[in-house]
Amino acid sequence: MITIGYFGDGPWASLAISHIVAQPDKFKIAFITPRFDTQDPELKKWADKLNIPFLPHANINAPDFIEGIAQFNCDVLVSMSFNQILKKDIISAAPLGFINCHAGALPFYRGRNPLNWALINGETEFGVTVHYIDEGIDTGDIITQNMMPITQNDTYADLLNKAHNACADTLIEALNDVADNNVNPKKQTDIHPVGFYCGRRRIGDENILLNQSSQDLHNFIRAISQPGPCARAIIDNNEIAILESRLIADAPVYKAKIGEIVGRTAEGIILKTADTTLLITKVAFIKENDHIEEPFMPQWPIGKRLQEK
Repeated sequence: MITIGYFGDGPWASLAISHIVAQPDKFKIAFITPRFDTQDPELKKWADKLNIPFLPHANINAPDFIEGIAQFNCDVLVSMSFNQILKKDIISAAPLGFINCHAGALPFYRGRNPLNWALINGETEFGVTVHYIDEGIDTGDIITQNMMPITQNDTYADLLNKAHNACADTLIEALNDVADNNVNPKKQTDIHPVGFYCGRRRIGDENILLNQSSQDLHNFIRAISQPGPCARAIIDNNEIAILESRLIADAPVYKAKIGEIVGRTAEGIILKTADTTLLITKVAFIKENDHIEEPFMPQWPIGKRLQEK
């Protein structure tokens, strides 16, 4: 029996708990610690259902928190979408280590918002990695890694849905290896000597840069589509969110005014990009308090131009 201290947030964290408690002969969750700023109510429901403590804390590196969880004699600590940076004392607070599930193909896509960045980079797959936590950022040895496909028109919402299931499945796979003493840790430098880190996406990053290829613009639009902030541009002095785009098969490469509407179809408008053209099929106006209005199919006249915000 492996006793787990669980730290998490969001639907992937709840789904993973359902996998863990489905093996009561193997795993026992001793407590649940949510993100302090959001305190996921679904995780609170799980704590109540399992009759275990729900322990939000502003700083889990604090001595009082570490001393408090010592009473549970956890074998392993688990992080699933937890948002605090962990330091040496909490990392070493359980004999089998502190493990984390990360929705990125480590040693690539370390850091924040890996699903958005994978789409922006035009990847054809994304990784889910369970690894030991060390004092770096997503740099610890890998326990388990699985890859999930990305199609040409997958959006951020599509990847979130895939990742919710993949993270839960990969975590329980890794926990079974831990419980069975079947872990063969893999150093990230064995995969690539450098890897890379992606920073957190912030306010302003949603503003579109029009002087890009059709493929890059399409990747950007789908990468931050809802539930993200959506790609933003200006037309007729109005701010719009570009919600959906489609690549145009066999579109020729030619020079013209970038950002100009050069055609209309039954599905939307055709936008000139840095190389070819891109079909924009769904947009919405942005109103007060950054509210995205009702989506509509754009039919602005040929010759109008989108502008960067």
